[in-house]
Formats: sequence, C-alpha cells, structure tokens
Amino acid sequence: MASRAAVVLLSGGLDSYTAAAVARRDGFTLSAISFNYGQRHVQELDASRAVAKSLGVTRHLELDFDLTKIGGSSLTSTLMEVPKDQPIDPKVIPSTYVPARNTIFLSVAMGWAEVLGAADIFIGVNALDYSGYPDCRPEFISAFEHLARLATRAGVEGRRLTIHTPLIDLSKADIIRLGLSLGLDYGLTHSCYDPLPGGRPCGHCDSCRLRAAGFAEVGATDPLIGPPG
Repeated sequence: MASRAAVVLLSGGLDSYTAAAVARRDGFTLSAISFNYGQRHVQELDASRAVAKSLGVTRHLELDFDLTKIGGSSLTSTLMEVPKDQPIDPKVIPSTYVPARNTIFLSVAMGWAEVLGAADIFIGVNALDYSGYPDCRPEFISAFEHLARLATRAGVEGRRLTIHTPLIDLSKADIIRLGLSLGLDYGLTHSCYDPLPGGRPCGHCDSCRLRAAGFAEVGATDPLIGPPG
C-alpha cells in the first residue's frame, strides 16, 4: 500500500517526537513544521532539527512569528516567571499556557497540509496537558477538524482533514514506554520551559518534573539527565 503524506507539528519535545514516530510507524511520509514564536526555551528549535533528521522527514519547515508582542504567558513574556516546584493543579491553567498557541499552529499546519495535498496532521497533545491547557482537549481537536471542513477548499470539496492525537489518553510514562518501544532517542529532545545557561534543563518547572516522573515510573534513565547520583 502506498504511503500517505502527513504534516507533523514538531516542537523538539518528547511528546511531539513520539507522536511523529507513531505517524512514521503507521506508514505516513512526514513533513514537519516547527515554530519560533518568541518562546524563551529556544533550545527546542535545535532539538526539532535533530528529531526531524532522526525521523527522516521529507521536509522540515520552520516559521518565525513573534507572540511576545501579545504576551500573556510566562513562556513569551519576561514580565512573568516560569513556575518552579509548585503543585500541579489540573483545575488551574498555568501561566505557561500560551494564548491560542495550538489554534495558531494548527491553522498554519492546516494551510500547509492543503498545499501539500495531505489529509492528515499529527500533534502531540496528551492527557497531562488536557487538564491544564484548553487547546489540548479532545473537544478542541474535534472542533478544529470541523473548522477545517468549512475553512479550506479541500474541505469544501470533500477531502476531509484528520487531526491525529495518538498520545491524548496517555500518561507521560505511557508516552515514554511507547517511544522506547519505537527505538526513539530521547536525548535528542528538549522539554524544559526555562533552561539553565548552556541549555541544560532546570529540573524544577512543570515540564521537567512531569518528564522526570515519567522516566522514574518507567524505570528508565532520562538521557538528558543521566543516572541518579
């Protein structure tokens, strides 16, 4: 069976890497898209390039646009601090939420997919983000698919766009298990929201803590940190 084309949103983080690898496993040829949106953790862009190379993507598109002018997030504004060592409350949307980020990213990916003739987009949203970020919920993904049918020539002509969220119901440990089963090198990724000088993970932001807990639950060593002690 001939492979199908898919656009994958690739941040360089653990989740997007795994979601893209699932697409590759399922027989899709990958076109990756990454965004430099003014985030303070720009190391992820270097990681996205390494991940794209390891996945053998057909093309890797990097787009620049400045969300710092909008602000409203500790990831895009120096006026807000990234939370460290704070309780993670699933009922509270953290300051690391970037207003409308996934809506913006998926809109661009939707446009590129239409140009490429691709009917599939993969995004690495998961259950841990679902509880905190409103644009990671299944309801949002379903609504965006409906939007795509209305907003594109492809949709009007009956070529339905499918947004795949293979990690949506998985815990961080489940995602890591899946990635390791696919032979992924998580040493290529970057997850930290507020890295130390030199790019090493801070170990204290929500993303670092969730990642560490996931590797600990799996009983594996995070290649970015190394073995304990």
